[in-house]
Amino acid sequence: MFKGFGFPIAMLALGAAIWGAFFLYDGANGKALAEDTPGPNLVIEVAASDGTPKGTLVIDLLPHVAPAHVERIIALAKSGAYDGVVFHRVIDEFMAQTGDVQYGKHGGDIAEAGRGASDMPDLKAEFSNIPFKLGTVGMARSNNPDSANSQFFIMFGPAKNLNGQYTVVGRLIDGLETLNDIKLGDKAMNGLVTDPDYMAKVTVVDE
Repeated sequence: MFKGFGFPIAMLALGAAIWGAFFLYDGANGKALAEDTPGPNLVIEVAASDGTPKGTLVIDLLPHVAPAHVERIIALAKSGAYDGVVFHRVIDEFMAQTGDVQYGKHGGDIAEAGRGASDMPDLKAEFSNIPFKLGTVGMARSNNPDSANSQFFIMFGPAKNLNGQYTVVGRLIDGLETLNDIKLGDKAMNGLVTDPDYMAKVTVVDE
C-alpha cells in the first residue's frame, strides 16, 4: 500500500505487509465502526468507472494523532486535488488504496497509478498506537517511513502487522456498505484494479 506499489521497490515495501496481513487477519475483531470525535471529517463521494454514484464514505480525521498528515489531506481535499482520483489498488479482506493525485485521475492514463504524489514535500512519519482494523485510514508510503505524501488506504479488517508502521490519519464512521462495494482488484496482480471506482468529490466538513 503503498506509494510506488506499482514497481519492484515499492512491492518490497508492501509485499510482506500484504501477505502478513492475510495471515494475521482477525475476523473476530474490529467489526464495528468508530464513533465521530470533535474536529474535521473527510466526506468522499464514490462513483463507479462509468460515473454511477455508489455511495459516500465519511472519515473522522484525527489531527491530534497525526497533525501534519491530516493537514495535508485537508489541503488536498480543499484544493480539489482528490476529486476524480481512482481506487487504484483494492485487496479483498485487506484495504482499498487511493489518493494518487499525480497519476490516478479518472478518465486519464492511470497506468502509473500508485507511483505518484502531490507537488508538496513528503511527510515525516507520525506513527501512533492506534490499531489497523476495519475502517482505519492510514497513509501510504514506500520503504522510507518518512515518504507519505497524498495516498491513503482504508482497511477492510484488522492487520496487526501494520500497527505502528504506517501513520493513522482517521477512521471510517459512516459508509461501510460503500466501502465494501468498492471494486476489488486482482489478487494475482497485488490488487490492481481494472476500470476502478473513483472519488468523484472529496470535501471537508465540521472543522
